Amino acid sequence: MNKRHALIAAALVSVCAAGTAAAADAKADQEKCYGIAKAGQNDCATTTGSHSCAGQSKMDKSAADWKYVAKGTCEKAGGKLTSGK
Repeated sequence: MNKRHALIAAALVSVCAAGTAAAADAKADQEKCYGIAKAGQNDCATTTGSHSCAGQSKMDKSAADWKYVAKGTCEKAGGKLTSGK
């Protein structure tokens, strides 16, 4: 890795870290809702370990994939607050 790549990588890490802090504040009024995410629209890794990142779900409404929703709306949308592994 040359200096230019190292600088770009460091800048990206800084931007991501700042975004994570802001996202944590925004997620205070949200909850994880399992079983409602469409394929490719999950918010993070599965509980089963089949993938480790957002947007990698392979099927709609997988019980192991989750998406953030406003508190109190998960079960109304047909989801669950705990993983169905």
